[in-house]
Amino acid sequence: MSASRRIVLASGNPGKLREIGDILAPLDIELLPQSRFSVGDVDETGTTFVENAIIKARHAAEKTGLPAIADDSGIEVDCLNGAPGIRSARYAGAGDEANLALLVKNAFATGEAKPSARFQCVMVYMKQADDATPLITQGTWEGLLVETPRGENGFGYDPVFYVPGHGCTSAELPPEVKNTISHRAIALRELSARLKDKL
Repeated sequence: MSASRRIVLASGNPGKLREIGDILAPLDIELLPQSRFSVGDVDETGTTFVENAIIKARHAAEKTGLPAIADDSGIEVDCLNGAPGIRSARYAGAGDEANLALLVKNAFATGEAKPSARFQCVMVYMKQADDATPLITQGTWEGLLVETPRGENGFGYDPVFYVPGHGCTSAELPPEVKNTISHRAIALRELSARLKDKL
């Protein structure tokens, strides 16, 4: 595979690597996690999903010398005024299970029986660290929260994100279904279409 087909993913999250790799598979690229190059996470100092995705992509490209893809994503809950939003990954400060438990506790403490929520995802592709015109795409996935986690697929908040059109949580969806309707899938499909011209 040519060097031009190697792209680093600005994440070490195996769930993200699998989801993004599956969706970008038709492009015949080799998607490598930044952990392969001993690159750690960078501080997400942005105030928006776009800013944080750019920060992560630039960091990965700078450290590896490869083109980089980064996403910044999170869940917004209406009864929590959009929280946790860009702080979704560090909401409780103690990992996925703690984040999920705190979100459920806070959302249902408001008295909402079916809190409305949405996943947001911004994807960024940078061909090098100083790329002044990165590709930026965005996807939104609307749903509701359930109080009791359900399902074994997915990661993060998937077990409590209920998808009305499918009658189950995101974590109960088969990966091949989730990868056609999720926020990340929407953003990645657009990114994939635009990357065809770049590669």
